[in-house]
Amino acid sequence: MQRLYDFLRRHPTGVDSFWAVVLLGLSGLSMVGMGRSTGERVAAVPVILGLCAVVALRRRAPEKMLLLAIAMGVVQLVTGEGPGVMNFAMLVIVFTVATVGERWASRLALVCSLCAAGLSKLRWPGEGPRTGWAEEIFIVVVLTVPFVLAWVLGDSMRTRRAYFSQLEERAARLEREREAQSKVAVAAERARIARELHDVVAHNVSVMVVQADGAAYVMDAAPDQAKQALETISSTGRQALAEMRRLLGVLRTGDAQESGEYVPQPDVDQIEDLIEQVRQTGLAVDFKIEGTPRPLPSGVELTAYRIVQEALTNTRKHGGPDAGASVRLVYFDDGLGLLVEDDGRGAAHELYEDGGADGAGHGMIGMRERVGMVGGTLDAGPRPGGGFRISALLPLKPAH
Repeated sequence: MQRLYDFLRRHPTGVDSFWAVVLLGLSGLSMVGMGRSTGERVAAVPVILGLCAVVALRRRAPEKMLLLAIAMGVVQLVTGEGPGVMNFAMLVIVFTVATVGERWASRLALVCSLCAAGLSKLRWPGEGPRTGWAEEIFIVVVLTVPFVLAWVLGDSMRTRRAYFSQLEERAARLEREREAQSKVAVAAERARIARELHDVVAHNVSVMVVQADGAAYVMDAAPDQAKQALETISSTGRQALAEMRRLLGVLRTGDAQESGEYVPQPDVDQIEDLIEQVRQTGLAVDFKIEGTPRPLPSGVELTAYRIVQEALTNTRKHGGPDAGASVRLVYFDDGLGLLVEDDGRGAAHELYEDGGADGAGHGMIGMRERVGMVGGTLDAGPRPGGGFRISALLPLKPAH
């Protein structure tokens, strides 16, 4: 049934042509049933064909078909060809022009609708005893009502279509604005991540310089300490190179200003201090570490800290007064797992998309960007029993 409906919508002229053929057949049967002579039938053929053409082409050229219908009406008045089944086409074209035609055509159709019944009554007063003027006016009004109703219905549909068109245009404009805002948010978040990774790399390089100076100082007196310093330099250098690769993949804004001194960014060890600060605000947080803690790349530690920070701030903002949260850090052989859950009333997904958690980020946009920078995966959404869940897996080695 849906396929048939879609087919009919794609071929409006074909549908109108079908009804034109039906009207042609009914008009022919009506003429035969009325017992008209052959001459009268031949004289009526142009009018019937013209009005059937009006029905067939009403949506393809509504204004021209209105003028054709008016011309056929004038021909009927001049030749005396009385009203018949074919005049139903005039109702159809009045409705069509009021719906999709130009404004001048719609007004012309309304004027003709108001005059048609009166002209028809004057041209064909009817047989039998004459009635009073009140009865004549009543008959004209009754004959005029269908035409006026057809015009009013068509004009109402025009107004409704214009209203829906405005709604669609507004929705499309809002969608474009939302996409633009999302791109701006992503660019700003990437710039922030780039600055933080820059600080991480700079800190690692500073550590390498300090260790190199120390190794040079104790090279002769304490070779073991010098060897340990060189190993530290090697490990820190590899980590700095890995962070540099991520840094080169981040889009930076030209107006980003760096501070004079570089300081290390938050790491996994500071998550416990973060949770303690959150607890002091009144939010109950359960924190557990599973697996064996071990050193992680600075970018992974920074990402883990920021995800927990964003998630707990969203819980505090949207979870309600009695909300509680839990944070799980799981050390795997090849990665770090994060699970942050709350049992509050939760916030719509759009809130996480639109609003930042710490005033500088952009909610879920920032989380996804951070996780993507280290080659991890993120899953976020409402919990089945209420609240919200954020789960992330951060690999220890960057994906190539």
